[in-house]
Amino acid sequence: MHMIDRFQEYLQNPLSVRFQDKVLLAVSGGRDSMLMAYLFLEAGYNCVILHCNFHLRGAESDLDEQLVVAFAAGRGVPCVVEHFDTQQYAEKNQVSIQMAARDLRYSWFEQKRIALEADCIAVGQHQNDHIETAFLNLSRGTGITGLQGILPRRGHIIRPLLFAGSQEITEEVNRLAIPYRDDQSNFSTKYVRNKLRLDILPKFKELTSEFDKIMVENMDRFRQTAELLDFFVKPIRDKLFQQEGEMLVINKKAISEYIENVPLLYELFREYGFTVEVLSDLQANFNSTAGKVFQSASFEMLLDRQTLCLRPREITRIQDAVTNLQLDMESVSFQGGSFSMHTSTDLHIYKDVTKAQVDFDLLIFPLHLRLWQRGDVFYPLGMAGKKKVSDFFIQQKVNLFQKKRVPILVNGNGDLIWIANYRLDNRYRVTENTKKVYIIESN
Repeated sequence: MHMIDRFQEYLQNPLSVRFQDKVLLAVSGGRDSMLMAYLFLEAGYNCVILHCNFHLRGAESDLDEQLVVAFAAGRGVPCVVEHFDTQQYAEKNQVSIQMAARDLRYSWFEQKRIALEADCIAVGQHQNDHIETAFLNLSRGTGITGLQGILPRRGHIIRPLLFAGSQEITEEVNRLAIPYRDDQSNFSTKYVRNKLRLDILPKFKELTSEFDKIMVENMDRFRQTAELLDFFVKPIRDKLFQQEGEMLVINKKAISEYIENVPLLYELFREYGFTVEVLSDLQANFNSTAGKVFQSASFEMLLDRQTLCLRPREITRIQDAVTNLQLDMESVSFQGGSFSMHTSTDLHIYKDVTKAQVDFDLLIFPLHLRLWQRGDVFYPLGMAGKKKVSDFFIQQKVNLFQKKRVPILVNGNGDLIWIANYRLDNRYRVTENTKKVYIIESN
């Protein structure tokens, strides 16, 4: 069977791609993604090519871009290129260059999928990547789930070349005279994946010429075993994990009967990326002082007084975010929420924590909306004297995750006016001397 026939068959099963689907092609310029693009176009699919220029290899990165753009133009296919300052992103977010490029790439792919109303995003990983991933996961202790390697489809991401090995891809690219460029960094063994591919896996292949075939069969069995395991674990997870806004909340008493079983804990938290080591640390600290935070690559978990709180890690730092409020503004967005503002001469007081009624004459514009900062103090309405906001949060049983997301309204002179949805500052309350009221309400 010709490769294009196997390719089309793989698109149907297991990828469930329909001929009428709009497919975004992630094309780097390397042989794998260039062959993938060629096969999609030969098969007649409606495609748009996406290319990321990470500016990590100087002129080489620009030559990759030129090749992809020229290929797309020659085939009459739309091509969208995005440029990234990958080094700056890595430094700002304290991640490796490889992780920075991955974050930027997949975030942008999803943005384009939504903007272009596409059905899926195709990436050019192949069978050897599949095997390498299983070995890397084995070395990282990811359990049976990691031994599945790369899933053919995860959400909107599809991998239509997993049926083909790297040697077969090279032979097909050469036979069809498809242009491509080699990334020389792929041949450096200073990177773990390259060392595995170039030095370690060839030793296994010396044991048997059927190594790749046997590995793929084993990974398929691991996948079936993982699915069976999840069949039994999912009902427990569904019972324990409760969605509250952006967080998953787990009652400590409810999960306590499972806390000594680290293998089961691993399966419960597997999709959030927590390692056995982190979960063992959770187990050891489960009954100790609240406030400890446990992290995976993409999630963080707070051990609170009565609950475990789980949320995605913030990729970018938001604590320094500030939004200015001018007098003539009627609404504003801030950190995923929105506020409406207006003035009034009505002095009636509403008992609603989502609404602040402030003595207008005490305000110095522009006002500022920001998040909690260490050292913040205010004079809580209904309490005597001033108080640290952090102490106020403790009294209100606001956990660490929540307090980092509470908007605070600040006067132009630096005074805190309102802890949004919690408490007004006593100094800015409406009194019998108030003539005009400034009202801000969270929506």
